[in-house]
Amino acid sequence: MDIWRLSEKFDNLKLRAEILRLTRSFLYSRGYLEIETPALAECPIPEACIEPIETTRGRLLPSPELYMKQLLAAGSGDIYQICHSFRKNEKGRQHREEFTLLEYYRVGGNYLQLAAETEALVIGLSEATRNSSRINYQGMSIDLSPPWRRLSVAEAYMSACGWNPITVDDLERFDLDLATGVAGLSRERPLILYDFPAGMASLARLKPEDPSLAERTEIFIGGLEIANIFSELTDPGEQRKRFEIEIKSAEKQNRSAALPEEFLESLKSLPEAAGGALGIDRLVMLFCDAASIDEVVAF
Repeated sequence: MDIWRLSEKFDNLKLRAEILRLTRSFLYSRGYLEIETPALAECPIPEACIEPIETTRGRLLPSPELYMKQLLAAGSGDIYQICHSFRKNEKGRQHREEFTLLEYYRVGGNYLQLAAETEALVIGLSEATRNSSRINYQGMSIDLSPPWRRLSVAEAYMSACGWNPITVDDLERFDLDLATGVAGLSRERPLILYDFPAGMASLARLKPEDPSLAERTEIFIGGLEIANIFSELTDPGEQRKRFEIEIKSAEKQNRSAALPEEFLESLKSLPEAAGGALGIDRLVMLFCDAASIDEVVAF
């Protein structure tokens, strides 16, 4: 990359720095403790759809969740981290193998409460950096003022695509329609999509009153997924079963994976909590009206 192209990014990089400063200030004001954890682990959380990057000393982590939940189990209270995370073969306008992630956990909270807190964070960022609750992104005028639109997965897919993923198990169709239909529901106002099929629970708990649903939300703005939020599963036995399924799926793709035993042991002491992962790069894209992540990172 030449010096001229780097210099063209300075306005975006200055706004990025301000967004990071304001994000830390917001979380500090709400009692979160900022922590740092290693980027490497010998045994990451197994996820068939996410491939870690191998090094000679371990694997670069796709998120800091492995270590942060152990801190929660040890009694840390509410915590957050802004860090680089890594996922192999993630390339495109909205993806990079190395990206910046905000991971945050609220003890005693649930997925809907943490989604509301994330809503407040984004609105506050808009008002502080733009003096407005409206942003313009790639030809869309998006109203960030509360309350944001909230739709269950069943409602959103019936509205945009004409079928219900809770009663029809079709992961390939789910992913395709999410990208081409459901995400588009966030073109004018942000969308909080909640209550995912149980088969997509990952590390989220199931709803006690309806175990066909997972207490999971995803937040979309302008067609971009910016956050993924769970009510955290605290049952190590159930989590072990899910990991074993993920490991078998990874092995079918000729990838090795193993059970993270220390992590599973820590779940025995994990308090009820909600956890979120927010993509900083995509959030900055929205505020910079950038079509690609490359426009909002230095290199």
